[in-house]
Amino acid sequence: MLNRRLIAVTTAIVAVLAVGACSSAPEPSPASAGAPATASAAPSAPATSASAPSAAPSATVKTAGACARKVSAKPVATVTPIRLPAKVVGYGGEGDTEKLPMAIAARPDGGSWLAWLGTDGRVHLGRLGCDDKLTGATTSFTGIDLQDVQADANGGVILLTRKGACGSGPLCGGESSPCNTMHMIRFDNNGKLVWERQVTNLTSGRTGYDDGARFIWWYQHHGRLATNGSDWAAYFGVAITVKNGNCVDVHEGDRMQVVTKAGKLVSGHKDAFEVGCSHAWTSRIVWDPRTKRFVTVCATDNACRIAQPDPYRTVAAGTCDGTLFGGDLVLAKSKGYWTAWSQGGGVRLEKFTTGRSTSTVRTGISSAHPHLVSYGPNRMLLSWQSGSSMGAQVYDAGTGKAVGGRLSIAVKDHAYQAFKPYSDGSAAYPAAAGSNTTIKIARVLPQA
Repeated sequence: MLNRRLIAVTTAIVAVLAVGACSSAPEPSPASAGAPATASAAPSAPATSASAPSAAPSATVKTAGACARKVSAKPVATVTPIRLPAKVVGYGGEGDTEKLPMAIAARPDGGSWLAWLGTDGRVHLGRLGCDDKLTGATTSFTGIDLQDVQADANGGVILLTRKGACGSGPLCGGESSPCNTMHMIRFDNNGKLVWERQVTNLTSGRTGYDDGARFIWWYQHHGRLATNGSDWAAYFGVAITVKNGNCVDVHEGDRMQVVTKAGKLVSGHKDAFEVGCSHAWTSRIVWDPRTKRFVTVCATDNACRIAQPDPYRTVAAGTCDGTLFGGDLVLAKSKGYWTAWSQGGGVRLEKFTTGRSTSTVRTGISSAHPHLVSYGPNRMLLSWQSGSSMGAQVYDAGTGKAVGGRLSIAVKDHAYQAFKPYSDGSAAYPAAAGSNTTIKIARVLPQA
């Protein structure tokens, strides 16, 4: 498998150099690229250390949202185990090409949708109540890899991968690999299928080894969803087929597509693109209602950086050393965005509006895979692997300053899973439990 991967990567690099898509420096595979950060553009927020805080006693217990979740002076984490009606795949090695086990979405009523990848070739979907436990019947959809799930008042959308066809080629080098497709699956409030839409471009007349194909190969292909309340956007890693004489080469980039509420692809959407970052991973997306734009960032070995794609705009730049990882993307207070990322195991936060960061926070946290999520009004929650648990720290979404002490969350981290924000000011994360029939829901309750 290693020889196969090296051959395929070499082939990919030749194709990239042929079309001029990447920098002229030697290009490692997405799993081995990286970039260190430049110096801080603003004073760093000092890291503090504290044991897990608990809510201060109060004569009147404040609650938030339809689920009446308790609001505390300091963030408090709860962990709820769930027994599943269908088995879930394990974490594996958490590599950037491995399957994603589970994802969660916040419902407007305070509950959740939980999606998990089964061991049966299907993506399962269940509804969680205010207590973070399954309620009602679950459903499932054909899928070989789960990417994300998001919700709205009428149901939600799952982003998943299905089997496709490579065709006859021929490849200029390397070995044949699966040529799969990426799909949005729209479901209603009963979890039933409403529509499905492929967001790669394979058809009965265009297979993976045809020039111009955009499909899912073995390359990093994880993706995320965002919605403006009507349209749905998917941003994900994609394989790119390029004709090279009498054969084709395949390399990797990313792709963003927008689909209407009726399930139709939006042709020529101002934020969509066929390919944004070449040799890209950790594709992140957020809807900004202030600018009415879908905003994206990637990690890429093109100049080895955290970047905004189409066209390239550097957010944080450096060199490739195998440790570059892009965390999540959230709205900053008033305007702009924050993204978490790591280089050399050091976690940083970058604030930007368009292009280069205007403020860098060196958190003092050591981790390879940070996560970031909006946490109530004007705050954000940074989390990371801390031994067999997760650590977390609240930051001000305007200044980037740390708020209070650090919090310990008693669940196992996964490099590519995500916390999701809730309208009541809480945030939730799905995690592996002790068996393939259980999942834990970690929730950080609202903070006053």
